[in-house]
Formats: sequence, C-alpha cells, structure tokens
Amino acid sequence: MDKTVYHNKQGDNVWVDSEIGVPIGARVRKVEGDKCIVVDDAGKERELSHQNGSTVSLMHPTSVEGVADMIRLGDLNEAGLLRNLQLRHKQGFIYTYIGSVLVAVNPYELLPIYTADQVHRYHGRQLGELPPHVFAIADSCYFHLRRNHLNQCCIISGESGAGKTESTKLMLQYLAAVSGQHSWIEQQILEANPILEAFGNARTVRNDNSSRFGKYVEIFFNKKGVIQGAHMEQYLLEKSRVCHQASKERNYHIFYCLLLGLPEDQKKILSLGKAEDYSYLRASGCISCESRDDASDYNRIRTALKILTFRDKDCWEIFKLLAAILHMGNIDFKGSMLNNMDSSEISSSTHFTMSANLLEVEPASLDTSLTTRTFLTNREQVSKPLGPEQARDTRDAFAKAIYSKMFLWLFEKINTAIHKKAAEGTTEVYQSIGLLDIFGFENFVSNSFEQLCINFANEQLQQFFVRHVFKLEQEEYTRESISWERMVFSDNQPTLDLLAGKPLNILALIDEESLFPKGTDATMLTKMNQVHKRCNIYVASKSDHDIHFGIKHFAGEVYYNSTGFLEKNRDALSSNLMGLVQKSGSKILKQIFEKELNSNTMKQNNSKVIITPKSTLRQMNDSRRGTTTLSSQYRQSLDSLMKALAICQPHFIRCFKPNHSKSAKVFDRELCMGQLRDSGMLETIRIRKSGYPIRHTFREFLGRYRVLLNTTACDPNTEPDADCCNAICKAVIKQEGDWRIGKTKIFLKDHHDALLEFVREKELHRKAIIITRVMLGHKDRQTYLKKKKAVLIMQKVWRGHRERKVYRKLFRGMTRLQACVRSRVARRQYERRRSAAKTLQTQARGFLCRRRYGRQRDAAILLQTNIRGMLARKTVNKLRTDRFLSAQERLAQEQTALELQRRLEDLKQAQAAAASAKAEPISDQDMVDTIFEFLPPRMAEERKAEAEAEHEEEEPLSRAEQRKERKEEEDREEKDEEEEPLSRAEQRKEGKEEEDREEKDEEHDSEEKQERRMKSLKKKEREPEEAVILTHTALRLIEPGEEEDGDEEFSFSRFVALHFQGSASEAHIQLRLRQPLLPHEDEGDALACLSVWWIILRFMGDLPEPKAIAHPTTASPTDSIQRNLGKRQNRRLSSLVGLDQKMLRKNKKISKLTGNRRASTIPEEPETPSVSEGNVDVVDNDIMIGEGPTFHRTMSSLEKLHIIVGYALSRPSIRDEIFCQICKQLTSNSNETNRKRGWVLMAICLGIFPPTDLFMRYLRNFIRRGPADYAPYCMDRLRRTLANGARLEPACWVELEACRNRKPVQVKVSLPDGRSLNLQVDSASTSAEICSAIAKAIGLRDDYGFSLYISLHDKMWSLGSKGEHVMDSIFQCEQEECRQGRKEQSAPWRLSYRKELFSPWPGTPDPVGTSLTYSQIISGLKSAEYQSDKEDDSVQLAAMHYFVKFGSSSSSENARQVVRECINTSLIESRSEQKWIQMVTTAHTQGSYIKSKKSPEAVKEEVVNYARQTWPMFFSRFFEVLYRSGPPIPQDKLIMSVNWHGVSFFETKDNILLELPYAEMVDVVVSDSGPCPVVSLSTLRGEITLEAQRGLELVEMVGWFLDGLRERSACALALHDAYKQDDPTFLVYRRGDILLLRRDEEFSQESGWLSATNERTNQTGAVSADAVMVLPTISRPTDDTLNLLNLNPAQRKSQMRDEPVTDRVALINLKEFAFEYFREPMKGMKSAGREKLWATSREPLRQPLLKSLAGNSQLSQLALHAFTAIMKYMGDYPVKQARNPLELTNQIFGPPTQHPALRDEIYCQIMKQLTNNNNGVSVERGWQLLWLCSENQCCSDGGRGS
Repeated sequence: MDKTVYHNKQGDNVWVDSEIGVPIGARVRKVEGDKCIVVDDAGKERELSHQNGSTVSLMHPTSVEGVADMIRLGDLNEAGLLRNLQLRHKQGFIYTYIGSVLVAVNPYELLPIYTADQVHRYHGRQLGELPPHVFAIADSCYFHLRRNHLNQCCIISGESGAGKTESTKLMLQYLAAVSGQHSWIEQQILEANPILEAFGNARTVRNDNSSRFGKYVEIFFNKKGVIQGAHMEQYLLEKSRVCHQASKERNYHIFYCLLLGLPEDQKKILSLGKAEDYSYLRASGCISCESRDDASDYNRIRTALKILTFRDKDCWEIFKLLAAILHMGNIDFKGSMLNNMDSSEISSSTHFTMSANLLEVEPASLDTSLTTRTFLTNREQVSKPLGPEQARDTRDAFAKAIYSKMFLWLFEKINTAIHKKAAEGTTEVYQSIGLLDIFGFENFVSNSFEQLCINFANEQLQQFFVRHVFKLEQEEYTRESISWERMVFSDNQPTLDLLAGKPLNILALIDEESLFPKGTDATMLTKMNQVHKRCNIYVASKSDHDIHFGIKHFAGEVYYNSTGFLEKNRDALSSNLMGLVQKSGSKILKQIFEKELNSNTMKQNNSKVIITPKSTLRQMNDSRRGTTTLSSQYRQSLDSLMKALAICQPHFIRCFKPNHSKSAKVFDRELCMGQLRDSGMLETIRIRKSGYPIRHTFREFLGRYRVLLNTTACDPNTEPDADCCNAICKAVIKQEGDWRIGKTKIFLKDHHDALLEFVREKELHRKAIIITRVMLGHKDRQTYLKKKKAVLIMQKVWRGHRERKVYRKLFRGMTRLQACVRSRVARRQYERRRSAAKTLQTQARGFLCRRRYGRQRDAAILLQTNIRGMLARKTVNKLRTDRFLSAQERLAQEQTALELQRRLEDLKQAQAAAASAKAEPISDQDMVDTIFEFLPPRMAEERKAEAEAEHEEEEPLSRAEQRKERKEEEDREEKDEEEEPLSRAEQRKEGKEEEDREEKDEEHDSEEKQERRMKSLKKKEREPEEAVILTHTALRLIEPGEEEDGDEEFSFSRFVALHFQGSASEAHIQLRLRQPLLPHEDEGDALACLSVWWIILRFMGDLPEPKAIAHPTTASPTDSIQRNLGKRQNRRLSSLVGLDQKMLRKNKKISKLTGNRRASTIPEEPETPSVSEGNVDVVDNDIMIGEGPTFHRTMSSLEKLHIIVGYALSRPSIRDEIFCQICKQLTSNSNETNRKRGWVLMAICLGIFPPTDLFMRYLRNFIRRGPADYAPYCMDRLRRTLANGARLEPACWVELEACRNRKPVQVKVSLPDGRSLNLQVDSASTSAEICSAIAKAIGLRDDYGFSLYISLHDKMWSLGSKGEHVMDSIFQCEQEECRQGRKEQSAPWRLSYRKELFSPWPGTPDPVGTSLTYSQIISGLKSAEYQSDKEDDSVQLAAMHYFVKFGSSSSSENARQVVRECINTSLIESRSEQKWIQMVTTAHTQGSYIKSKKSPEAVKEEVVNYARQTWPMFFSRFFEVLYRSGPPIPQDKLIMSVNWHGVSFFETKDNILLELPYAEMVDVVVSDSGPCPVVSLSTLRGEITLEAQRGLELVEMVGWFLDGLRERSACALALHDAYKQDDPTFLVYRRGDILLLRRDEEFSQESGWLSATNERTNQTGAVSADAVMVLPTISRPTDDTLNLLNLNPAQRKSQMRDEPVTDRVALINLKEFAFEYFREPMKGMKSAGREKLWATSREPLRQPLLKSLAGNSQLSQLALHAFTAIMKYMGDYPVKQARNPLELTNQIFGPPTQHPALRDEIYCQIMKQLTNNNNGVSVERGWQLLWLCSENQCCSDGGRGS
C-alpha cells in the first residue's frame, strides 16, 4: 500500500488506521503540504501527517460505492469486506453475495422486501441476475432440485440474534409459494413455526426471539416440484430455562401468551393470574417484551394448533401441564428434622393443591415424591428424606422433564400431521430440501453444559462449511490436475477432536464421570485438566478451587462453569417421580413419558430394609453403562444430521448481527469484524473468486449444452467429449482462463452457470421456431391441396344453383308485379269509400252533438234544482239525526252506504267488461286505454266530486263556464272524429252509451241542480272575493332543457356491443333470459333482473299471462300490489306524516276540530310497525326476488307496472338493466301494439328514476330516434327527473292518468285566504318549485317560512319548501285509501300553502304574506288548531277580525258572522252564541284601533305578531333526535323543535325538558354526514351532542338563524378590561360588561371597530371587534343568560367566540431588534414588558420606540403624532370623521424628510403595527405605508438588518 499522503487530493477516498486494528474508510477534505485532513466513515475529522505516524492508502473504486457480490471487490482484505457490509447496511441493503454464499445482516426492523411481488420477481431467475436476497437462495435450491434431481440443503449459521430463525421462515414461505399448489399441507408446514417458536424460543439479552433448540426441516417434493410433506428434527432444548433465566431474560414465550391470551373463564379454571405472580417467570426481572404481542400470539398459536389437527381436548391438556408447571414453581419447602436427618415439608398453599389437581395425582403422592428419594440397594428400596434445597431441585427437575417431554411430543404430533408417506404400491421417491436452523454460537458471562453442546454443534457446522468450501474443492482440483495454488484457511478440526474426536475427549470424559455414582463436577473437571492440559486449544482451570475451564472455539475463547454438568448430562428422573407419573390420571402426562415408563422395571418391595456389607455397586455400574446420557444422544443426532447434509447439495447463508443493542441503522465495526474473522469470510471470498465452484462431467455438460455446440467446428460423433466441452466454452464464455478442463470434469466460475443457461434457453427457442416454421409450412401445403380440390367441386355445384336462383327470382318478380297492380286498384276503391264514410260521419256527429247539448242543458238546470233541494233536506235531517244516533249506528250506516256503493261500482265494471268483450278490433287510442285499464274513465271528476262532498270547499262552475267547457269538449271530439272515422260497430256502441248517459242525466237532473245551487250559495258566503285560478299557460313548472346531439358513437347497438353479457343482442325477442343483460356482482340483483324481464315481456304482450295457481286464499290485485310495494320500504302514511301533525294535531279531540264533523277515516297508526304472525315486514328485505306463486298468475297492467318500478326503487343498481330491457324489446319490434306498450312503460319509468351516467347518453340517443308522439314526451320526463332526482315511490293514479294523455297533471293548491291556484305539475315536481311558483303568482316578496302542505281527511303535514317530491306524497295518500278498503282514485288529498315558520328577526313588511298568515290564524281559531288560554284573548282576536272585515261599523249580523268564522264550535256550545256576539261587539266598539284609526293591514300585523309570540310551538319545525350528551335529561329519544325563539327538547307537547334561546348558543356543527349525522350544539350550558336523520337540515337552519342574529345583534359581551385612555373616543369597560351596540355609518364590523354603549356606565365609545363577543340576539338577554355569560371557563363546559381567531404567522419580527435598540417599557402599565413595544397595539404611544429619541423632546413629539397618524391610516384608531389619506401620509412622512433621525422610528412604528395583527384590512394598509416608506426614505444599517 502507498504509505504517503502527498499524492492524495481533495475528494479522494482513502483507507486510514482505526482503533480496532482494521483500516477504516475516509474522504479527504483538505490537503495542506504534508498534512491531510480527512473525515472517516464514523463522521470523525482526523489530521494525518508523517509526524503522527499516520498511514494512508488509496481506496479501490469498488469499495467507494459498494458491490452486491464481494468477489468483485478490488480491496480484497478485511477492511474492504467490513466497509462493503457497513455501506450496504447503511443504504438499507441487508443481503450481500459471496459467489453463491449469501451474507445476511440483521436489520432489527421490518422491511417491505418480502411481499408476494418479490416472490414472483425472484422465481425462475438465475442467481446473481437480481439483487441479493434470501428468496434467490431459496429459488436456487428449488431450481437445482428440479434440474439435477439431487437433494438440497441450506445451512443457516451465525451467532445468537443474527436472524437465522427469520431467514428459515422466509425460505419456507418462498418454497410454499413457488410450489404452485397452495394446498393444505403447505399451510400446515408454515403454521408449525408459530407453535415451535412459542414452545422453543425465548427472549435473551441478545435476541428477543432466540431459538433455544435446533431444528432441521426437510421438505419433500414430487417430480412436478409440488410439496408432498415435511419432516422436522429437534436438537437439545434448553430445559434449564424453564426454572432459571439470566437477568433481563424471559422464560419460553408460551407461558406469557397463555397468561395474556387465555379467556378469563378458562384462566379461572386453571387458577392463573398475572406473570408477576409466578416464581418461574419473575425471577429474571423481565416480564414483557416490547417487540412481541403475547395476547395476539396466543390466538395465532390456537389457530396453528387447529390447522395441525390438534383437538380442543389436546390443547386443553397442554395448557393444564403448562399451568401445573407454573404452580409447581410457587411450591415452597421449609426445613425440618426426621430421624436425625434433614428433611423438608411443603408449605401450605393453593399452588400445591392446584398442581396436584392439574397433574391428576393425589396431593399426598406428590408431597412424598418431592420430599423423599428412593434408592435400590441389594434389590431393596431405601427411602431418604430430602432437605429444602434438594426438594427444590427435585421440583425443578420434574418441571423441566415435563416441559421437555411435552416439547418432544409436540414434534411427534406435528410430524404426524405434515409427513405424508407415499401410498403403498407406488415407487415414487420424493426429493427434499433441508433447512437447518440451529442455535447460534453463544458466549455468555456464565456458560454451562447447554452452551458446550450448542457450541459443539456450531463447530460441526463450521467444519461442514470448511470441508465443502475449502477442503473438498481443493482436493477436487488436485484430483483433476487443475493448476491451483493451495489456499491457507482456518480449520477447526482440532477443536472437534478435542470435543468429540480423539480418545478421552471432553464429551467422553463427561459421559464416563456421569456413569459413576460418586462422580461429581469437581472430579470431572480434574480429569479434564489432567488429560488435556497440554492441548493448546484447551484452557485448564487456574487452581484446584476454580470450577471453570475454557475452549478456544472458531468464534472465540469460551469459559464454562462446570457446576451441574453431570446432573444435566444424566437427564434422569428419580424413581419416585416416575412412580408418580405412573399413578397419574392424566393421559397426556403418561403419553409424553411413555418411553420411560416402558423401560422402568423397578419393582416395589414393602418388606423391611436390610443393609448387608456386600455391595451391588458393580451390578449398578454395569446397568448404568447401558444408560444413554444426554451428550451421547446429542452426538448421535448430530452425526445423523451431518450424514444427511453430506448427501445433499449444500447452500450457505451466513447471518451477522450488526450490534448488541438490537437497534436499527447501527453498525458495530468491531463486532462485525470479529464475526467476519470467525466465519472465514475472507478466505471464502478468495477461493470463490479464484476457484471454479461449478463442476460438470464431460458427458453431463455436453448432454445439457450440446445445443450450443457448432458441429461444423467440432463434431461430437468423432471428437472427444472434452474437446466438445472446450468448444462450447470458447463459443459462449470467450474469456480464456474462466474455465478449466480436468481429467473427467469441466470447471466453471459462479456466474458462468447462469450465462450458459440463458444462452441455452435462447438457442432452444430459436431452433423451436425453425421446427415450428417447417411443420406449419408442410401442414399448410397439405391444406392447400385439399381446399383446391374442394373448390373445384363447389364451383360446379354453385353455377347450377346460380342459374336456378335467377329463374326463381324472375318468377317472384312477375308475381309481385301482378300483386302490386291488383292492390293499387283495390286501394283506390277503398279511398273513395272511406272519404264518403267520413263525410257521413261528420254530418251525423254534428247533429248528435247539437242534440245532446240541448238535452244536457235542460237536464242540468232541472237536475241542479232538485239535487240542491235534496241535499238541503238531507243536511237538515242529518243534523237532527246525529244528535240521537250513537257512534255504532253511524258506523253501521256508513258501512251500508259503502257496501251499496261498492255493489254499484261492481255492476258498472261488469257491464263495461261485457261491452268491451263484444268490441271489434281496437284503434291506437283504444290500445292505450287498454294499457291503463286500471284507471277509471272519469277518475279526476269522481275524485273532485268526492272531495267537494266531504270537505265542501269546491265551487261549482257557473252556467256560462259549463257551456264553455261543453263547447270545447265537443270541438275536441269533432276534431278526433274527423281525423279517424269510426267503424259501424263502434258507432253503434257509442250511440248506445250516449243514450244510457242521457237517460241517467235526465233522472238526476233535478237533484244536481238543487245541490249545485246550495253549494254556490255557501261558497259565495264564505268567499266574498273571486278566486284566482292560474292555468298552465299562466304558470308552468316544467322547464324544457337542451337536447344533446346524437350520433353513432352513443347508439344503443354500440352500448350492447360494449356492455352486454354473453351472446345477448339488441334485437327484440320473446323468450325469457337465462342471465341478465348487464353484469351484476350481487346475486340478488341478477335474480331481480330476470324477474323484471319476465314482467316486462308480459306487460308488453310478448309473453302470454300464466295460468293462475290455486291457493287457499286468493288476494285481490290491489292487495298484491300493496304486498309487493309495502314490504319494500314499509313507507306507510304514519311514516310520511310529519312531526308537526303528530305533535300538534295528533291528540286533539274531534269535537275541537270540526264540531259535529265525522271522524277521520284514517286510524292512528303505532309508531313502530306491527308484526303479524307469519308475515314480517322487513325494510331492506328483497321480497320480490324470484318467481314464486305471486308472479305465476294473471296480473293487471298496474300490478306489473308497480312490480317493475318497485324493483328499480328497491335496487338502484338494476335501473340500467331495466332501461336496457325496455330498449331491447323496442328495437326491431314488428308488433305495433307491443311497441306502444313499451314506449308507455319507458315514459312511466323515466318519470320516476333516471339511468346512471354509463347509460345516460345512449338512452337519450335512443329516445330521440323514437316515434314522434313519444320521443319529446319521454325526453322531457327524463330531463325533469335528472333535474330533481329520483323518486321514492311508484307512479300515483293522477300521474298515470296524465301519462295516458301525455299531458301535465293539473293540481289545485289552496291558499289560507280561500283562494286556490291551478298548477301544472309533472312526475318530478317538488315542493320548492310549487312554493316558488305560488309566491310569484300571488306577488309574495318575503316567502320565508311558507311551505307546501298536503292533507288527507283530518290529517295535514308539511312537505316543506325544499326538494320533497309531491307525487310521492300523493301516492302515499292513495295507498292509504286502498288500505282502508276504498279506491285509490277516490283519495281526497288536498294541497295547501301555509305559514310554517317565523324568522327570529322582524323582516320587511309584506302585505301579501301578512294577509295569508292572518287568514291562516283565523281559520285555525275556528278549527281549534290555535287556542288561547284566556277567553278574553279569543274575544279580542274576534274583535280585530271584525274590524278587518267590516271596519268600524257595528251590526248584529256582522258580529254573528264573525263569531261563526272565528270562534270554535265547542266554545260556542259552552256559552250561547248570543253571549259571544255580545262580547265581540263590546270588544269591537271599545277597541283601540278604532280610536287610533289604524288601517286593517296594521291590525292584521298585530294579529300575526300575537300568534308569533303566543304560539311559537305551532310555527316550528320538528326533528326526531337521539340525545347523546349534554345537560342531564331523563329521556334519550326526544323531539326537537326549532322556531324563532330558540330550540326546545320535549317528549310530548306538554312535557318540555329543555329550552335554549339563541342568546345561549355559540355554534352548531355536523361531524358526520352519514345516514344519521351527529350534530354538536355548543351552548353556554355545555356541549350538546345529538343524532338526527335530518341533521344537515337542522344545522343549516339553526346556523342561518345564528348568523342572521349576529349580523343584527344589539348586544355584546366584553371579553377583557379596557382602561381609560387619553382619547375619549375609546370606550372604557370591564370584563363581563354588557355593551349595547349601535348601528351607524361611522363604525362597521368589517373595519374592526364597533360603536357601543356600556350598560353599566351608560358611556358610548369605540370598541375593538376583537375585544367583545357579539351575542346572537336582537334584544337584551335575560338575567339567566347573563349569569351564564359571566361564569369563568372552569365553571362552564364550553366558551366559544363568534368566529374563532386564527393566529397569524408574524410577518415582521422586531423582537431581537427591540431588545437592543428600543427603550425600556414604561413602569406602572398593566401590560408592561419587552414584547409590548414590538407587538401591535390599539393604544397611542406615550414615548418614542427608539432609545436615540428619548432625550429630544421635539423629535419625540413628532414621532408620537406620526404613530397616531399611522394608527388612523391603518384603521387601528377610531375617528369620528373620515380623514383624507394624503393628509395622513403627509403627517407620517413629512417630519422624517426634514429630520433623518426619525426615519428608523417610522419604520419601527409601521413594522410594530404589522406584527401579530389579526385584522386583514389593517395589515393591507400597513403594507401600503411600508411600501411608500421604502420608496421615499431609506433606513439606517441597523434597521435594515431587522
């Protein structure tokens, strides 16, 4: 090496001397003459020179960055190896190659390099092709196994804690993964590791998972490379660890897993507690291990035991033995004297009793076995008592024996499970891969017999490595005459000879001394010293009293403590303990000691003991010489292991531990250097680098690589094999010297094997292509000749066929020509006859219409007269009868009337069915009517008539309006008749029906006239003003959208090709599907799609209706629809009705509502749905899946339609499937009737639910190409559904009626003032659209709080003003009618527009809104919806209504009318009507509004304000909530109301549990947007947490109220004190003062300042917005609220401000500058301190900031004025009048221009106001000043640095 430093330059990598004697790498930092400054790899800087004797050598480039294979290192020395490992360890590469040997450094952390992707990456790759990895060695074993058909083995060696066990597990995982089967046996092999680790591994000072036994795993493979089984051998379990552990070490893992993972009930049975309770576990002082989770490991162990076929009973027996061992460790002994001999007694404890119970022995027997020992002398037994120490040794020996025998039994059970022998009669021989994971070399402070055996095994493995790497290889070179320079290496054979090789070796001496009865550890040590004291490997004891001896192992010198050697080597239990095992009732205990029990032939003799002078020691010695000692057993097992390894092809993994502290990223160079030397890595690298480890015989090499031989240069038939092999190497390797030719073999380098395999595969692939090419050419030539012959035959046959085809074509053409001519003649005759028929029909229909009109007019007049009289008489009779009839009689009458009505409807339906059965072929319009056969012909008129009869709210049309409607109807009928002539049969049918209707009209003419006249009079009395009716031309909700352009890219056929399954096409079919059109993951969706397809085919008429299946009970079609739809979501009317109906109107009596009005036909339903026997309604259960008896029957079109839509609503994932099925049946459908049925179905579905984005554009394109009469209608319904979202319910009756005519639905919305609006709605219309349209139509400006309501009978609930679908509510009303036994079309639902909420602040007066609310209140007073607590309030309200309606004039009739309109019937009945008239008249004449001459509008506002203040609960929105936390409330499920006053929590209407005004609320947030969001309400009383399904709506509403109140707030709370300033503009206040805010233009909250009056001092001034908390109230808070506000934070759970202030990052920091240049803070100020001078301030300065201005009064005054101007410019100082910015800037920058000493002061003042400033406007203006200052002036050097 170069010893100089002069030639090195900066940046060079060099070697320098180190403390451990091995050079360390360094980098030259600087060179100065003969001195060189370097920084070594440890980060230390060193100065090198000749004076200090430093030596430096240049580093080879390969050592700078490191290499993956250390054979390639240029610095082939210890320093180069050590630095390469250290460098790769630092870079995260723990694996390094030495040829085919893998070096693994334990990383002590989890690395992501063992995933399944890494397994696939290394599988099938040559060694060295990818970076070093343990998977590469595993794959090399697997590859050579299958290639060479030889058994493989992998020796994994290293010190304890180097990572051998983990490497073994990774090898097993890889082999199990690449075998390709993933069978049960592979899983069993892998699951054996957790069991063996738990029972055989423990925590030591060097390793948290140290293997305390050795194992050899042999995995068997068949010829296909598939794992067939495995076998495991164990070597020398460390039994002493069961009873004793070194300091900071643990017992075996299984004990801690058992105590932490065992269930409590089982632990109670075993009487187990904590680990600290047991002597065997707590003696070492270490209970837990940070890197292990014992509880989870227990579950993994139980799973592994189950996989390895351990029964639950076996597991329980194992746990019992483990628990017994723990309890035995707690048994203590106390000394005593027996027959003048030392004896012992067992201290009484539950542990002794529990040990006996778990071992299933008698306590007395266990006591005797532990405290006495029996000897056999002269064939007699002698019992000797044991002292306390001897008894403890006996106890420990028994515990160790139980554990070791159980460990061996576990191995046998595991081998039985995983070792599957070949079947009898088969000759298949399995090949194996062996993995040796044995304990590493150990050298502790105190080493015993176990360490000697462990180190002996490591010596054997080291010799195996030396023999294969050095000895055998060099012998092979000599035998084959390869020129080779023999390499010197470290051989440990002398150490093996000392231990077990030569006569009188150490293990033999230990065995010999163990056989002598009087042999002791001292005599054994003396013999070893005498025999081996001259051996240089043996280190004898230093004195006779020294009990230690040493041996120089390959890994270092180890000193052993001879104490206990003989006892451990004998490894025998006393006869007492074996007898105890024999008596035990535990089967597993006898099973694990089965071998010892069979060999124990001791006979019990109860005779008297006689001691004779003759001794039987010689006989006993002879018997003991046949006894097998532990060391001899261990040597035999090691010999068998070495023999097994010798017949295998070996692979080596050398594991290194980088440090003793088990820390990641720490590399101890001295420790690793010692391991490198001990393992002979340097010699290994040298021999691998210069040697030829790959060897093949000539015949084998030529047989495998003959494909690479150029036979023209070397013919294998004539040339010898050696020459052929040489030729192959020259052609492929090409580098002379990289291979050698021996006598019988060829020798190659490590990497040449991979190169030859790669070239061989490439050449085989090339030649396979040539062979394939030739074979395909031959095959194609044969095929060509066959085809040519066949073509000649086909041409002959085809020409004859072509001529015959031309003839048939000419013949068909002539026939078609004749048919066309004949059809043209017939068509002309038909056209003439059709024209004549249309003329005749036109004249006849005109005549009939005029005649019918005259008759109907006369009949209507007569009918109205008679009906109105009849109804008047019926009303009088009913009022009289109702007073005497009981409730049962009225119910009987109603049922009788309903039965008669039902019979009449059945009769009509029968007549209509009979008439339709005789009809002739129908037209298109009749076909559509047939589809909607479930709709009555006059549904809308019947519903309107019933609603008028029940509620008496509709006004009959006048005669002029009736005449106008009849005229329009006749015009439409004439137009339809002109477009399509009727057949004769249809004319006869229509004439007959016309005559029947005329006869019925004549019969009821008089009654209808009388009824209409009576209703007209009542309506005129109730509505003095004319109702406003908006037609669809004046008010339309449906807004057309923009249509997209369609092209072939989004055609339905393209969608079919891209997404349909199997062979499904777009064409129309009439067969049932076997699988859905689109793929579905859910099996239920797939079944639903098939059911929908069946129903669609039946709906369109493509399949006939099935025959009905007989059942015991036949349900009606309506019941079937309810069963199919009701179970989908269980949405009954009770779930739809809002909380306002349930809370405000549910418990009202009928008399209070309507007086004598009949009760509601809708019974009250329970809160929870009832469950009947045999029929359970489950919300999410898919009850419509399948084709059960429900579908195998004849169904109406309505049933089919509801089933299809019901599936789409309950399963949104199949909506695209339904649309695709409809489109498929509409494509190429030649049946016009079925096609129109399909378009009707398409229109109905589009109005209820839309498709997904996947099918959207394809469906639009399909609809645009549809028929002209359906395409626009369907497109409009799709656009509306997309705009407002999917529905929740199927189509209602009125919706289907509108779909029949393809027209909008006409609905009437009632207003509180008696008016009604006619609106056009569609399927997608929402309450928000209707409310907006109503407000626009009536001129309502302030529509907040107005909502759409729907009512059915006496139930009314709010639909809100958001996105509620109106048609869903109508459908529920119709279904409720059906449940009550009535027809859906007769559902008397009504829509109304009402006031629901008031805002917390007064809004802009709106006369229209006030009038509507006023009318609602008056109507509510009449119906008892609003009730006053005092009778005088009712009188005053009636008097105000008197004034509004009639003014100041007074009359008895007017008063009577007011009483009837305002006072509830029950109140009138409680007093006489005359008394009420008198009170109202008196209140009206004495009213203050008459004297003050108020306008009626002002009185209306008073009434509305009275209702707002008196009945806030009736103008609230209700929410069902689950109360989680907050102030204590007795209930959890509550109703929460939100109104203008605040929020309330109550269980019932009268039981309010908690009220919170808005002044006590701070904030409301929602923390979860799931199906049931969590709402957090921050209040002064604490944090309230709720769960509400409508949580988002609740938070939005309350948050809007709080924000609006804060904007309009009149009150604020001071957060801290503000002291008196020189400027009177500032307001002085204390913390907790109430400040009354003033709204003026001088200050605004945006500017950061508010104008307020202190309520305590009554002073007014400016207040900083950051110093107060604005309260959400427009009036002064109550005293209770003020008390809550004044509490300190410790007394309140939550205190939050209006908007949380986010701390700004300081833009400018003057702190350091202030310490040096600023003056000292003024004394006496509350906030004095250095930080006060450099932080922003709202107070003017009293002295300048800089010290330099302190003595100059003139400059100080100018600086103070400038700071005040800066505050005013930035908005930090309140000003009464706005100042010109130019004036302020002149005041700021003028003095510094004249006095340069002020420049730094101005800069500091501006930067002071920018520091920690939270006001965005102030910061922006401050930066403007700083920019102006930097443009005009320059600061000093000191200021510039700041």
